[in-house]
Amino acid sequence: MRVLHVAYQQWRRYGKTRVSWAHKLTLGLIHDGHYVQVFSDRDVAALEAPFGIRDLGRRRANRRLLETVEAVEPDLVILGHCDLIGNDTLRRLRRRWPHIVLAHCNNDPLFVPDNVARLRHRGEVVDAVFVSTGWPELSRFDDLPARFHHMPNPVDASIENLDNSRRVDLPVDLLFCSNSTDFTRRLEQVKGLKAALDDELVFRTHGSFGQPPVWGRDYERALAATRMGLNLNRQEGDHWYSSARMAQLAGNGILVFTHAAPRFDELMPERSLVYFQDQDDLLHRVRDFHHDDDRRREWAGRARNFFHREMNSRLYARFIVESALGLPLSHDYVWRSRA
Repeated sequence: MRVLHVAYQQWRRYGKTRVSWAHKLTLGLIHDGHYVQVFSDRDVAALEAPFGIRDLGRRRANRRLLETVEAVEPDLVILGHCDLIGNDTLRRLRRRWPHIVLAHCNNDPLFVPDNVARLRHRGEVVDAVFVSTGWPELSRFDDLPARFHHMPNPVDASIENLDNSRRVDLPVDLLFCSNSTDFTRRLEQVKGLKAALDDELVFRTHGSFGQPPVWGRDYERALAATRMGLNLNRQEGDHWYSSARMAQLAGNGILVFTHAAPRFDELMPERSLVYFQDQDDLLHRVRDFHHDDDRRREWAGRARNFFHREMNSRLYARFIVESALGLPLSHDYVWRSRA
């Protein structure tokens, strides 16, 4: 199948990039045998704009997208976070090439009001929408013509290529990386943990408390040195919602502590992720695993194996293609059913 993937490709970061779920989707499509072309709306807009001012290149980026569709002749267009591409452009695309299926993938949380508005906006013109929040939360979109599906955050073997569950020589006991303070109070929780644990273990908090965030190879080096990691979302409780952090930690064999409220116990095998209810419970569990490294390695290894076997980029991409086109599902995807 011929696929055009429209998403921010971070070309102008020149290698100092974030770990990108959109990049994993592109890799998964290729792994699964599809012909894939990518279109980076923000980068094209900046390239086409006078003086490189991205907002001045919006109209040209939309025009270039239609030119790309004409040249590539895709069967499926997958739109990620590409707000510079307007719905009017997608309506023009559909009128000119009515056979092309349109899908939208959105990895942002539903507790951000602007994101709900974006999803409703895209849901008016595409055939299918894929969201990183679980099924029960998606019923609010039942009035839209698009079909809404849950999608997980996947791992890719070429990116999550560490296995810290096999190592005993790791210098960092606990890690939390962040760079966002919007819609969250999680740093209060991290501050309390640091106060309680700093004399007991090595706890790194890149991106918080005056420390700069880490990107690219610096982030990879931070992961490579770590035994255990905190998966603290900006808010907790939405069904099966997590940032991509969970896949990045677990996929590299790092033991993950995550809140019990999103109910990942329904999705993950037992004794893989460590669930906590509140601050005291989290503190107790961190100390418990810190003093039992064999148990840490066992749980982290089980989570890593599950992610790489059942939530990898190839299965992730295949599910999006099959669901967008309304095809029979070829795999028993662990996340497929409504809970």
